[in-house]
Amino acid sequence: MSLFIPAYLVMVMGGFRAVRGVLPAVVICGVGFASMQFLVSSFLGPQLTDILGSFTAMGSLVGLLMFWKPSDSFVGTGQHWAAASAGAGLAGVHSTSGGPKHVATIQRHPAGEIFLAWSPYILLVVFVVLFGLDVVKQATAGTVVTVQWPGLHNAVQRMAPVVKSTSPYAATYTLNLATASGTAAMLSCIFAALILRVSVAQFLKCVGATARQLALPTLTICSVLGMAFLMNYSGTTAMLGLAFAATGVMFPFFSSMLGWLGVFLTGSDTSANALFGNLQVVTASNLNLNPVLMAASNSSGGVMGKMISLQSIAVAAAATGMPSSDESKLFRFTLRHSIFLASVLGLITLFYSYVAPHLVR
Repeated sequence: MSLFIPAYLVMVMGGFRAVRGVLPAVVICGVGFASMQFLVSSFLGPQLTDILGSFTAMGSLVGLLMFWKPSDSFVGTGQHWAAASAGAGLAGVHSTSGGPKHVATIQRHPAGEIFLAWSPYILLVVFVVLFGLDVVKQATAGTVVTVQWPGLHNAVQRMAPVVKSTSPYAATYTLNLATASGTAAMLSCIFAALILRVSVAQFLKCVGATARQLALPTLTICSVLGMAFLMNYSGTTAMLGLAFAATGVMFPFFSSMLGWLGVFLTGSDTSANALFGNLQVVTASNLNLNPVLMAASNSSGGVMGKMISLQSIAVAAAATGMPSSDESKLFRFTLRHSIFLASVLGLITLFYSYVAPHLVR
């Protein structure tokens, strides 16, 4: 899937003609991204799989563009771009219909400035890796606080085949401020501000502006998360999972759709795995399928549902300054692509289940 995602994105924006024009670029991006995903997930861990994969894809593309340039260019609605030279620098001539032309020269930056520009992202990778080390987790284990939720903890019983045997459904909240992903992001932000020599006043102003910008998305995330917990503890999501599990020989296809549905409902691939992971394994064992493949299909299908989860759409709209009234348009646009990609993943799972089961380890 990762191999052809770059080509798919270009096709969505410009059609097959656009893909042909940048074929070497989409190939090297897909190969770089997928290869690094495989290496990181296999030998380093899950935390940085997509971040390092993205860095590799961008670096590969930069390296390619040092030797190759596309023969055409992307033309937006009402715009026209033409190549022009401007001394030693690169330039473009931009004009809108009926308006004057403007020559924009791309400025070259020294390595030090480039490093400073990348420093927030480099620091984020460093802190995420540090927080994922066992020695750090062990050193901060004493700071973790676990709260058993009153009136709900172990008050609900989970039944087979959702689980192997009848067991109480725990409802606990873990407060791990010392090792939370948000803490890693906060520390990287603070250290980036120090490296970039941002004043305290500027830093607080940025934090305040970001808090205001993300106020409604945060409320949306909390609301959807609350709905997900309600559906989990009332048995609604378990019934949806059992309905998919009843598809028999077609279960490998619907296995990915189950993960897709779980992420749409909860907004988190981790939550979807916790919801349906055991059900996938139990169903796979009953149907003589590979349980590892079904669990992986659940997780991968969840990735395809991430683009239509309400949390993702709310955050994307806030980050890009999109009016809240356009969020429904974004959902409608991404829905068909999400279903298509999840279906392709289901077909791949069918292939591994019945045609090439020996390839699954």
